[in-house]
Amino acid sequence: MNETPVIQLDGVSRSFVLGDEEVHALDDVSLSIGRGEYIAVMGPSGSGKSTLLNILGLLDRPSAGRYLLDGTDTTQLPDARQAEVRHRKIGFVFQFFHLVGRLTAFENVELPLILAGVAVNERRRRVQSALDELGLSDRAQHRPDQLSGGQRQRVAIARAAIMEPEVLLADEPTGNLDSASGADVIDILEALNARGITLIVVTHDADLGARARRMVRFMDGRVLSDEATPA
Repeated sequence: MNETPVIQLDGVSRSFVLGDEEVHALDDVSLSIGRGEYIAVMGPSGSGKSTLLNILGLLDRPSAGRYLLDGTDTTQLPDARQAEVRHRKIGFVFQFFHLVGRLTAFENVELPLILAGVAVNERRRRVQSALDELGLSDRAQHRPDQLSGGQRQRVAIARAAIMEPEVLLADEPTGNLDSASGADVIDILEALNARGITLIVVTHDADLGARARRMVRFMDGRVLSDEATPA
């Protein structure tokens, strides 16, 4: 594993003002995550998991502290540069898929490549290869409302991975699926991790959390524990 962490949080805090009360969603969080790690982030609702995910995904900025991604201090980057880094280095998989309803499965997966300016022929080759690999080639021209939940999540994973990101953030990736579809989705995510992508899964599911090689538990915006899981 590369000695330089792909993610380094140093004293990261995030506070919000609700009415006349200040809420500390994250409170002095420090974490070091190596390249290629597989981590489960767990904790009750309101523990800070979602806020952490938003900061890791460069969707939000910390109120204090530093977030280094691949050695770059992202807290010092302007918004446009943050968006560029997010697009090229981070993939997202959400519980509710977040696919574009008017686009086909092929077009949803292709979208990040279009935004990156990848040539048409190369886009088509990469998208078709991704859909073939995930067993979706016969669903390429179907819109999300014509797909099952498991198929939609596989499209979402293909879209998240198509730019070959450094980090894949999965927020309750099986939370909206039946057990069989959920198992398929986890197998796919773990296969991507086996290729070297750093996988961070936020989940309430203890069984899913136990599959990761490291479990970080949050409580009241702070790291409660950070332990390797049993082999």
